[in-house]
Amino acid sequence: MKVDLAEIAAQIKDKDPVEALRYFAITYPGKIVFSTSFGWEDQVITHMIFSNDIPIEVFTLETGRLFPETYYVWNRTLENYKKPILAYHPQAEALQEMVNAKGPSSFYESVENRKECCHIRKLEPLKRALAGKDCWITGIRSEQSLNRHDMANIEWDAQNDLLKFHPIFFWSLEEIKAYIKKHNIVYNTLHDKGFPSIGCAPCTRAVREGEDFRAGRWWWEDQSKKECGLHATS
Repeated sequence: MKVDLAEIAAQIKDKDPVEALRYFAITYPGKIVFSTSFGWEDQVITHMIFSNDIPIEVFTLETGRLFPETYYVWNRTLENYKKPILAYHPQAEALQEMVNAKGPSSFYESVENRKECCHIRKLEPLKRALAGKDCWITGIRSEQSLNRHDMANIEWDAQNDLLKFHPIFFWSLEEIKAYIKKHNIVYNTLHDKGFPSIGCAPCTRAVREGEDFRAGRWWWEDQSKKECGLHATS
């Protein structure tokens, strides 16, 4: 599939996030998905999609190592909107092989082991979730990290051969919080305890004052790279 990013950018230039989501849903009917991990940003976009009945499939990666608070938000979201959120799990055989060979916490031992765990629990399930799709909606924001600051709100994902759109890319955290409060959206209470970015429980800690937004993810590794590969740009 070939797309003209400049043309698409021009089409949504004056649209708010809800209008833009409608545009993409109409442009890619049945071929558009939104991935949620139930964080602040994703809850905002989920509300936009569900409360406006925008025909975009919503899915999540059920890694098996999520926080109890994340499962609570997931369940409350299902109750509030009465809309489906599809769960993609790791392949059982690959997961069993890794754990049997290296134990349940091998990701602490090396970058290679951590990337292997991310691949099995997140990247491979993501490939299945995106298979056959033409457009992927995400909750990425520019200010979340230096890596993301250099991205654009519309981009071509060569790795997955589809278009990616980040509807609240230019929003500040203050705008996110204000939107959640205004619409009474359920959110993960870990955010109130110093967790701006929430992933798997063993790999996420609270962020200390003055630290980068994603410093709490894989904190035992080099701080220069804080991505698991879900949003690789090359």
